[in-house]
Amino acid sequence: MSTTTEPAAVEVTAAGPAKAAGRGPWRLVWDQLWAKGSARFGLITVAVLVLSAALAGPLSSLGGWTPEEFDKRAVDPYMGGTPIGSFGGIGSRHWLGVEPGSGRDLFARVLHGGQVSLLIAFTATAVVVVAGTLAGIAAGYFGGRIDAALSRLMDLTMSFPSLIFMIAMMSVAKDVNRILLMTLVIGLFGWPGIARVVRGQTLSLKHREYVEAAKVGGARSWRILTREILPNVSGPIIAYTTLLIPGMIATEAALGYLGVGVRPPTASWGQMISESIVHYETDPTYFLIPTVFLFIAVLAFTLLGDALRDILDPRGGRS
Repeated sequence: MSTTTEPAAVEVTAAGPAKAAGRGPWRLVWDQLWAKGSARFGLITVAVLVLSAALAGPLSSLGGWTPEEFDKRAVDPYMGGTPIGSFGGIGSRHWLGVEPGSGRDLFARVLHGGQVSLLIAFTATAVVVVAGTLAGIAAGYFGGRIDAALSRLMDLTMSFPSLIFMIAMMSVAKDVNRILLMTLVIGLFGWPGIARVVRGQTLSLKHREYVEAAKVGGARSWRILTREILPNVSGPIIAYTTLLIPGMIATEAALGYLGVGVRPPTASWGQMISESIVHYETDPTYFLIPTVFLFIAVLAFTLLGDALRDILDPRGGRS
């Protein structure tokens, strides 16, 4: 028996059933998303950030500098490497100024730092969502000992002081791929949250009529999970996923700020903020630029995630 994969919040629109007729459920989601000013800002900003990160190489070449290239003419060696010019050396040669001491171009480093930060955030989110969805569906659908074991594992994982363990694991591992390691470490502690959400949704769905009909029809558990359960929890999963990303960006930035993130000369926003602290009094622009980009990214994903949650999972987003 076929399932209904429509998100719960898109059945009724402000224009009434006549307008909704003939439109797909995801088109209705898009219409409601675009109608909200905050969601529209978040969507456009996220698109620009992702596109900028994906095209970091070509865009930085427009400025004429690579992220590791030094420009000693842009800093004053007699003033401790302070950028020459106003606002951290912002000008036609360096559009966002330069890094104190080295003279590396901040426009190029912010673009490539965003590429690293977003890559880690997206990949870690994917690990969390896949692991959490599998565990949540299994726990909710099969119940019994499987549910008890997975629920205890969720409780155990959530009880760990995750940031301390992340710092310890990142500090111990030296000669490894830092991006891959950060993705796995962040994902290791992030999956229980979405697993709990999916488990609750699965518990409410497994006794629905279409699931019972599939069981009577002889459908196996795998078919029921993939054809009946998973499509109907996709709305909350998508909303939760969007809300996970800003937390992942902030976590990566925190690890980079603490010095256990990606290693120089690879740039990331957290690492740039950490390095800018010692230059804050002489060159506040160096601190402000990566901080503003980090703030905008987290804000945009949060606004987009809140809007998607309200549309796709309104009951789950309200207390």
